[in-house]
Amino acid sequence: MAATKKARKTKSASARAALAKNMVLLRRARGYSQEALAFEAGLHRTFIAHCERQARNIALDNLERIASALGVEPYVLLLPDDEETSVRHFA
Repeated sequence: MAATKKARKTKSASARAALAKNMVLLRRARGYSQEALAFEAGLHRTFIAHCERQARNIALDNLERIASALGVEPYVLLLPDDEETSVRHFA
């Protein structure tokens, strides 16, 4: 049982880290500044910056707003960084 818990922790990064990395990658791929993404999502620029720095928890409503502004489904923002499920396929 302990080995299973340890394997889960080392297998993937946190959801917050995946979100931050994917937000930055998709934002840059679309040529958006943090301010432009915030405007498109109806959020404040500092909120986007905090999410990208992993300094903020994010509500599902805001996750949906950011995903919509980036033109992807919300789950895409939480994909881990591996070859099979990389967000790079959506960039």
